[in-house]
Amino acid sequence: MADAARLKKRARTKIVATVGPACRTPEKLAELVLAGVDVFRLNMAHASRDEHAESLEMIRAISRQLRQPIAVLADLAGPKIRLGELPDGFLECESNAEFRFIRGETSSDSHDLVTTYEPLVDELAVGDTVMLADGTVGMKVVEKGPDFARCKVTQPGTIRSRQGLNLPGVKLSAPAMDDDDRKNAIWAAENQIDFVSLSFVRQASDVRELKELLRKRGSAARVIAKIEKPEALDHLDEIVAESDAIMVARGDLGVEIDVAQMPVVQKRIVLACTVHQKPSIIATQMLDSMQNSPRPTRAEVTDVANAILDGGDACMLSGETAIGKYPKQAVEMMNRIAQATEELFRDNAPRPTGEFHAEGLHPITAAVVYGAGHMAADLDAKLVAVVTHSGATALALSKQRSYVHTVGISDSPRTLRQMCLFWGVIPLIDVTVDGSGSTIEAVTEWGCANGILVSGDYVVLIGGLGLHVGSHNQVIVHRVE
Repeated sequence: MADAARLKKRARTKIVATVGPACRTPEKLAELVLAGVDVFRLNMAHASRDEHAESLEMIRAISRQLRQPIAVLADLAGPKIRLGELPDGFLECESNAEFRFIRGETSSDSHDLVTTYEPLVDELAVGDTVMLADGTVGMKVVEKGPDFARCKVTQPGTIRSRQGLNLPGVKLSAPAMDDDDRKNAIWAAENQIDFVSLSFVRQASDVRELKELLRKRGSAARVIAKIEKPEALDHLDEIVAESDAIMVARGDLGVEIDVAQMPVVQKRIVLACTVHQKPSIIATQMLDSMQNSPRPTRAEVTDVANAILDGGDACMLSGETAIGKYPKQAVEMMNRIAQATEELFRDNAPRPTGEFHAEGLHPITAAVVYGAGHMAADLDAKLVAVVTHSGATALALSKQRSYVHTVGISDSPRTLRQMCLFWGVIPLIDVTVDGSGSTIEAVTEWGCANGILVSGDYVVLIGGLGLHVGSHNQVIVHRVE
């Protein structure tokens, strides 16, 4: 459980940090948690499952040591197309130079390129664009043969072995998950991972497929759909409705669509998450310069702040914590930016509305959450507590974006960890879940110990009485004596 000093310095916007060589030790991971990390991301495209298992055990040990829930996200690679090995490891692509994509796994000619996607030659057509090296190198298909696609460089630059390859506007036949993704998803289920994200989602059925695979293995992991294909934008509402959370994966998305549209598309995706009451994660290059610098650029700081103002629930660090020189400083900076931005909510906190309801939320619970939000605002309450089994009620409170401190209480350790992704919600461990006297006493004691409550302050508690699991019909207002 966070102590008073750390709690006061912790932003309401959640921070997701990617585990990598720069932080894969118990000491480094603990530093990141103390700096503000709520969720650790295991990038299944890198490192082995054994290495990820070691990271998972370290994270869980830190959680026990700090007595603080910490969530873990397994990020499946999806059908990412990558270059094969280049003869020298890299290749300079000069303007108007020509290269061929050919079939096979290897090539001895530096002008013949191979990829990890076997049907590529069949699915390319004359006029298609091929983007490499995160969009810094561009080519256009000028000729097709039975076993090759000849391309001309339109945007020069350097490409390297195993780098990603994007095909804007090209409809691919690749399935949502390959064999490695399925094995990684099964590993996530067996190890009780809290979130599993699916890359390159194109339609809602992709999300359903992953959910079914996880449920068959007894996993209650929440599924996060990564939006990084134009097809996903065509089916955005259906995908958001089917998913448990959404990641705005700006790296590949910014290559697949016109990069000038990226800010508008980000706002559109976050708005869809607000409408459907789903958490949203903004990802990629948020503080990218901090991989090599202890200080971010002004543009990066503004980017993080705007993501929060857009309504994002969480911001994600990738290379900054995985391979960067300053992982702890990157987390601290993101936390500082979030805190400074959230000050706008202090004086301009929105009144709760009944316009949107979280999926799976009982109608009675929805009304109670709406009413409790108004009561907290009218009474200038300093703390709102919710007893929840699945976390749906805590998510509904989170989406009200209140500046009032909100704590989540549950008898499910998994739910406590999953609430780590909900904006503004602090999951509390070792609190009796009876929704009344002892719960209020424990919450009040915690609030006073952490400097949130003083004598005369009001606490609003949402609980249930005489109803089945999943519904809440009780609001208790308690005045601290």
